Amino acid sequence: MGCCSGRCTLIFLCTIQLLVALERQVFDFLGYQWAPILANFFHIIIVILGLFGTIQYRPRYIVVYTVWMALWVAWNVFIICYYLDVGDLTKDSDLLTFNISAHHSWWSEHGPGCVRREMTQPGVGTVDSQSYISVMGCLMEYQYIEVLHSGTQILIALLGFVYACYVFSAITEEEDSCLRK
Repeated sequence: MGCCSGRCTLIFLCTIQLLVALERQVFDFLGYQWAPILANFFHIIIVILGLFGTIQYRPRYIVVYTVWMALWVAWNVFIICYYLDVGDLTKDSDLLTFNISAHHSWWSEHGPGCVRREMTQPGVGTVDSQSYISVMGCLMEYQYIEVLHSGTQILIALLGFVYACYVFSAITEEEDSCLRK
């Protein structure tokens, strides 16, 4: 295979996927979003496996990567539906935190242009007390930032799926031609 082959493109796509997934993982950790943290963790492991399979000509690893890309697209479609309140899904639920905390997307308070104001409750003066947080002036609502993240993940995953299928067929074709000689 040449330098600008599908294999090199898949290596590039896996590298981009790792960078985007790590960025997403950081912001999910900041928002205590446990379901996305677990999904991102598995995604990072499978992308590394796909990267290894592509570099080492391991078709089985590429198949695992390809199947995961289909599941990853489905997960990100779910995230988009969740943040856009499609059907019975609502972004105000604690579904992504496994109902163990009331945390939400980090972007809801720290989005571009957002101004945060903490208002303490009267009569409660302890440091650990909960305060009401008012967020105003955001340039983009947090749910749209989350949708953009998921949309980017879907685009890269679809490209990865296509190139993984191509690389898998190229590798198995090479193996078949070597066996025939």
